[in-house]
Amino acid sequence: MATPTVVLVPVWGIGHFVPMLEVGKRLLARSARALTITVLVMPEPDATRASEITEHIRQEQATGLAIRFHHLPLVAPPTDTSGIEEYVSRYVQLYSPHVKAAVAGLTCPVAGVVVDIFCTTLFDAAHELGVPAYVYLIASAAMCALLLRSPALHEEVAGDVEFEDVEGGGVDVPGLPPVPASCLPTGLENRKITTYRWFLYNGRRYMEAGGIVLNTVAEAEPRVLAAIADGRCTRGVPAPPVYSIGPVIPFTPPAAAGEQARHECVRWLDSQPPGSVVFLCFGGKGCFTAPQAHEIAHGLDRSGRRFLWVLRGLPEPGTKMPADGNLAELLPAGFLERTKDRGLVWPTKAPQKEILAHAAVGGFVTHGGWNSILESLWHGVPMVPWPLGAEQHYNAFTLVADMGVAVAMGVERKRSNFVAAAELERAVKALMGDGETVRKVRDKVTEMKAACRKAVEEGGSSNVSLQRLCDALVKGAVHPRK
Repeated sequence: MATPTVVLVPVWGIGHFVPMLEVGKRLLARSARALTITVLVMPEPDATRASEITEHIRQEQATGLAIRFHHLPLVAPPTDTSGIEEYVSRYVQLYSPHVKAAVAGLTCPVAGVVVDIFCTTLFDAAHELGVPAYVYLIASAAMCALLLRSPALHEEVAGDVEFEDVEGGGVDVPGLPPVPASCLPTGLENRKITTYRWFLYNGRRYMEAGGIVLNTVAEAEPRVLAAIADGRCTRGVPAPPVYSIGPVIPFTPPAAAGEQARHECVRWLDSQPPGSVVFLCFGGKGCFTAPQAHEIAHGLDRSGRRFLWVLRGLPEPGTKMPADGNLAELLPAGFLERTKDRGLVWPTKAPQKEILAHAAVGGFVTHGGWNSILESLWHGVPMVPWPLGAEQHYNAFTLVADMGVAVAMGVERKRSNFVAAAELERAVKALMGDGETVRKVRDKVTEMKAACRKAVEEGGSSNVSLQRLCDALVKGAVHPRK
């Protein structure tokens, strides 16, 4: 029998593409039987980000691993969507004929078609070809639980009532404390717009999957994973098998020895005392207006703490990604001079993983994207979440209320996620101080650092789950129907 292939279908964003690719590499390394990986590449609409993906593909092709990249033709995106969940779901749906043709054209057995978080519209192509379909979430088990729970949640609340208007104000997600409606992902904020329906659509179709693959660690979210397994998120109906295989974190091989190879931010950290620096970084899309940047600057100034702050500016006209920060425009007069002995403001991209790994970093103010959360847990760095969109408010809630690995900060969601200087000052002092709350957070983060590393070792929870996934994929491999 020919070697079966696992077909990966990530969405175009670099934060989805790279973790999905990493899953493929782990499957190759772990499977007892030979496998290959076929990656269907949807063109990235943004030219800058497209070049990043092209470079990743070039690097992977140079490794000689059994990974093949199949580039799908560009499809014009929908222009009338009401949110990211609808945009991704409908845009990916337009690729369905191309995905079906690519999979049908394979001459080897297909072990599974693995789609991204809001890409269940592609299940139709897999079903028509008679091949197994899986979904991979670069998100938490808590997010998976909410997606699975959302169709029933919709039925339990009258259609003309927003979740924030429900008596008691808490949303029931099994395995979690009551979730404030203000912390729900953007897709559930407004029940009157179509993106809400697409959130439910994807949650409903997860039940068709041959398996749900999660980038999480069983020890980090045990109660939520138990609730999914027990059918409490799906009204007693068994959910598909869940494979917790995280943390899936791609690490760049160490640069050649020599001071010149070390990033300037890392070299600056070398001169700081252990655990003394608070690191502020907000993901690939995080950027601030001058008024908000001024609030951050005043808060950091008054906190008296050492800091490394990645400050990006708003996108240039006609672009979607943040521009390099113009510090003269974004910062208050005299701030850089006053804080030059204890702070560094970096106006462009920074090597987040290397910074979090540095002994000088003692806290992380983060947008709360799941990749960043896992990197922080892997390196044992406590967090203050500052959510900016998507599911980040929900992540912030679970980090504080369920996992206990973060210090809460007041973020005014209805004011474009505004944080006042005094609130940032309070949160930074709490994070970097020695109060009882942060001592408990540090203890929990230290526990999670050990759990993350043990999970991916031989016999660890994620390692065993990855083996189960490999076995299921190999067992289910079939030739696509023609």
